[in-house]
Amino acid sequence: MDHDQSAPMLGSSPAFGVMLEQVSRLAPLDRPALIIGERGTGKELVAARLHYLSPRWEQPLVKLNCAALTESLLESELFGHEAGAFTGATKRHVGRFERADGGSLFLDELGTLPARMQEKILRVIEYGEFERVGGSTTLSVDVRIIGATNEDLPAAAREGRFRADLLDRLAFDVVHVPPLRARPEDVLELAQHFAVAFTAELKRPYFPGFSEDAVGALLAWPWPGNVRELKNAVERSLYRAAEATQAVQEIHFDPFAHGHEPLPAQDPRQERAEASTAATAAGPDDGLPQDFRTAVERFEQRLLLRALAAADGNRRIAAESLSLSYDQLRGLLRKHGIGGPGKPGRPPA
Repeated sequence: MDHDQSAPMLGSSPAFGVMLEQVSRLAPLDRPALIIGERGTGKELVAARLHYLSPRWEQPLVKLNCAALTESLLESELFGHEAGAFTGATKRHVGRFERADGGSLFLDELGTLPARMQEKILRVIEYGEFERVGGSTTLSVDVRIIGATNEDLPAAAREGRFRADLLDRLAFDVVHVPPLRARPEDVLELAQHFAVAFTAELKRPYFPGFSEDAVGALLAWPWPGNVRELKNAVERSLYRAAEATQAVQEIHFDPFAHGHEPLPAQDPRQERAEASTAATAAGPDDGLPQDFRTAVERFEQRLLLRALAAADGNRRIAAESLSLSYDQLRGLLRKHGIGGPGKPGRPPA
């Protein structure tokens, strides 16, 4: 689950603004909601916003990660159990539905629900009724269900892994949380926020900022782990910085990295020729940019072109030279419309 409440809902990008506006319109409606998003995008924060902007805001917001429990434990956690219902059940247990009565129940990793749990949840949505495990008394609750997943639930329903009728009931409206790569305008704002907060945690007097190279690295990274990954990378880089009073020079994206693998040795004449080719392809450096975003795009393109030229079009070697995974490099090449192996592409205009 996206547990980290310190990952704030900050951002001014169009994609993020559209999502927030949808949440504000959906929150007051007493209907189920479904939140779709990649890992680390902040789905739990969106669920909290839906709850606290609703008329239920003074009632409980109860959360459960459906992927974290076995089926039997999940049933007990959702619906509760009576004393003696199974071995070890020495007293009555109040489940999440009862605890959320009058409020909202956030079910994360919804796509992992076993079929029997899907059927029981559907009954609660339709009739507001259920029985505890091992009990015969029908209990009534008034709960708004907010589900979240990074799975393609319509595809799961077509394949018979998720009940289509439950999906119909849950998906009154679907909130798509944009990945961080779709909101590049927010990267530096979030990075600054995390850095300032962690500076205080480290008991340092002030945050000295990011160097130009660090800013370029933050903007060039595709952030497969989204906001959670950004927070970790910023905090890791801040505490590893050699000088606490100097701007952060390097962003440590991979905590498992221990130096860099050396690239295959090349003939020095070939290296000089490739460097010359790359410099020609990348074009001359410009003066002071008038458009920050355009300058960043050009910077990314030039890095990619130079890496491809130095690697003679070999994408894996180019990815290693930029400390990127192969898939991350492919994504950046697609983003900038740069050609395939042996075809570094056109230089930025």
